[in-house]
Amino acid sequence: MTDGWDWRRPGDAPTPAAPPRAADPSAAAPGTAGGRAASPWWSDALADPWRDPAAPAAVVVPAPASGGTAPEPVSDPDAPGRPGLRQVLLISLVSALLAGALGGALGYALAVRGGVAAGTVLGADPAQAPALAQRKPESLAGVAERVLPSVVTVRVSSVGGTSEGSGFVVSADGHVITNDHVVAGGTGKASVVFNDGTSAPAKVVGQDPESDIAVIKVERTGLRPVEFGDSDALAVGDPVLAIGSPLSLANTVTAGIVSALDRTMQAGEPGGPVRYYAAIQTDAAVNHGNSGGPLVDAAGRVVGVNSTIKSLVSDGQEAGNIGLAFAIPINQAKRVTQDIIGTGKARRTVIGAQVGGPGAAVAGGGVRLASVEPSGPAAGAGLQAGDVILRLNGRPMAEPSDLIALVRKFAPGSVVTVEYRRGSSRQNASVTLAADAK
Repeated sequence: MTDGWDWRRPGDAPTPAAPPRAADPSAAAPGTAGGRAASPWWSDALADPWRDPAAPAAVVVPAPASGGTAPEPVSDPDAPGRPGLRQVLLISLVSALLAGALGGALGYALAVRGGVAAGTVLGADPAQAPALAQRKPESLAGVAERVLPSVVTVRVSSVGGTSEGSGFVVSADGHVITNDHVVAGGTGKASVVFNDGTSAPAKVVGQDPESDIAVIKVERTGLRPVEFGDSDALAVGDPVLAIGSPLSLANTVTAGIVSALDRTMQAGEPGGPVRYYAAIQTDAAVNHGNSGGPLVDAAGRVVGVNSTIKSLVSDGQEAGNIGLAFAIPINQAKRVTQDIIGTGKARRTVIGAQVGGPGAAVAGGGVRLASVEPSGPAAGAGLQAGDVILRLNGRPMAEPSDLIALVRKFAPGSVVTVEYRRGSSRQNASVTLAADAK
């Protein structure tokens, strides 16, 4: 009598009392004990007389012998498998569609709630943007910034209306240079407007119609006068700025170069005085209203007073800039200004000879002297009536106005070299110019 537990060790022969069992479907393999694979555990569960036929049997698969065939791998159908490529692509596509839909919905909600432009920032953050480079003092912008506080708009009332031009401060006590034709015909009273928009009354100190220079005085303190340059040191091609109020557009700056020097100008209104000067020609844009404003070199120094423009329009029509403008040399304008401030009038430089009339302009170049004052500078240098002036300080003479304008460019007492022809001979003479006795 037993409790049904078979205490046999694996490999032992069955006891005689055990009933015969059906043949083991698995054939005994060579090298096994008792016709079955050696196992550390007993696996003869099918021969157990007490086994429930309905209970599943646990089968222990023996390990293959060395060099034998490996068993076929067994996979659990219930275990989670690795996703396929189609599944990955499908999941990514669905995720992208969901994210786009969500982003669009949020963007629409924000736009409707706060306005489309409310959340939009254009441009860089000023706090993070690099600071703008400061303009160098020698740059055109630096020069303009330095000179503009000294430039003013000049307004003069007259019977015919209001004349407007430009001017610039030349002394700390309020003296301003402008053109004579800006203040001509006025009542002697004027007003100036500074570049900051403030204005102040002014009065005319004096004027010289023949040089087209006038001086007015502003009753205001804290003014900044301009720095003067040397107009005799200019060369063709030097850069210049014209500053003023062309066409009533205050604080206008235009740039150009010196395109010619000692360009003879003979100007004046019908019935008025004739103005002569050897001008600085520039291609800086100059229009009506620039008159009296400064012509400035690249160092910010005033080298001329803008005065005249050339135009292709007929007489009586409004002239406009065509790339040619003319300025009075500052050396001449400064000298005239000092005379006006000191004495109320300007001295006129003369050579002591008369030109003009028939035969004044000689074929082949030169200007013939119609007469010579007995005690004048020309007579003192040995010049005579009938002599033909060919050059003055190397500048060729072609018209009578050339000699007049160039002589007035120099200050009284200046010594100039005159090349002339008498008959068929050429000669040179040094002439000391003088001031007119008027």
